[in-house]
Amino acid sequence: MIHRMLRYPSGWEWHVLQQAGHRPLQKEPLPSRKDSAKQTATALLDKSALELAEHATEQSEAEQHIEQTKKLFPECANWMDVCEERRTNQIIVEDTSEQGPVIYGTLMFQISEHSEDVQPFHFWLTSKRLITIHDDIRLPLRLQSNAQTKKLGECDTAPEALFAMMSVILEPFHEGLDGFEARLGELESSMRNENRTGLIDIIFERRYDLLHWSHLFIPIRELHGAAKEAFMNDLMETESFKRITHKLDRIELLLKHYALEIDTLISMDDAISNFRGNDIMKTLTIFTVLFLPATIAGSLWGSNFIKLPWKDDSWGFALMVTIIVVITAIIYVWLWKKGWTGDLLHGRKPQTITGQEPPSRLSRSNRHRMKSNSQPPRSTVQELAALSSDQSSQPLLSRSRKKRP
Repeated sequence: MIHRMLRYPSGWEWHVLQQAGHRPLQKEPLPSRKDSAKQTATALLDKSALELAEHATEQSEAEQHIEQTKKLFPECANWMDVCEERRTNQIIVEDTSEQGPVIYGTLMFQISEHSEDVQPFHFWLTSKRLITIHDDIRLPLRLQSNAQTKKLGECDTAPEALFAMMSVILEPFHEGLDGFEARLGELESSMRNENRTGLIDIIFERRYDLLHWSHLFIPIRELHGAAKEAFMNDLMETESFKRITHKLDRIELLLKHYALEIDTLISMDDAISNFRGNDIMKTLTIFTVLFLPATIAGSLWGSNFIKLPWKDDSWGFALMVTIIVVITAIIYVWLWKKGWTGDLLHGRKPQTITGQEPPSRLSRSNRHRMKSNSQPPRSTVQELAALSSDQSSQPLLSRSRKKRP
């Protein structure tokens, strides 16, 4: 384990503990017949024994580094042992007599744009000391950049510095949400324009993406609340904590908005599926009723009876077909007058779906109502005509009055 201590002007310390990666044993391909003839069994045994010895030496050195680090920080030795195998979120708040409030645990975060690239961030936090353990070197490099080092130097306490680091941890989070928003917009456009039946799979895929980001966001929000519980007013008035508070509020608002949009898409897809199912069932029912006379006639005249009406007549088939057509037409007209056919037997147009029906499709009563609304009553027209005639005659009367002496 590599240990690096950083001390800042205000007096707080940051101890960066980087777990050393174990070098795996070299795997070589199986030797061929020519190579096996050249190599002896003794050389192979010596080589494997040397590799095992180097591996054991590296492990012993790593264990020695860990033991030395535990001696430097005996109060968090148990926490270091747990961090070696922990890959789940954990946040614990304690109030100790020696160091005051302490927050420690593990925070799982996504370090790149790939959803599988989730790394642990182990931390031990007091008012004047921050200890972090990293499995991946990418996050320490980002936290020790020039811009971030300047921000950390302006922090007065270790908790304030931790929340300044949270801004760096949340950078992939913002990028991921931006990509999620773009994919969600494409899904909404596809649902509006194409309205395919297979869109429900894509909707659930977006839902799983949102659950992934929500699962990463909840521990950060929990850490935010735990810090308020532990350090209270000393931390809440700092600039870094206020900034991270506004950022978390903004992210939480986005997550709620995206969840509402996905729920709306699911409800719309469910409603569309129900409408399609109802239309299909209504259509099948109507066609079943329309072909019912032909079915009954075919069943009766296909029976094995000796005496059937019009069986031996030359015009019997034509008469039976005519009766079937007439009864089918009567049933169709009856269904149409009842309004049970609706738009099932006619193609739907966008104007009818949105309620903007063209004037040519309006009924006579509706057109008469529109004409009556657009034109004033007859009595009103007559009053207007009389008023205009009176106004036009007034100048003539005035002229005639002026000519009189």
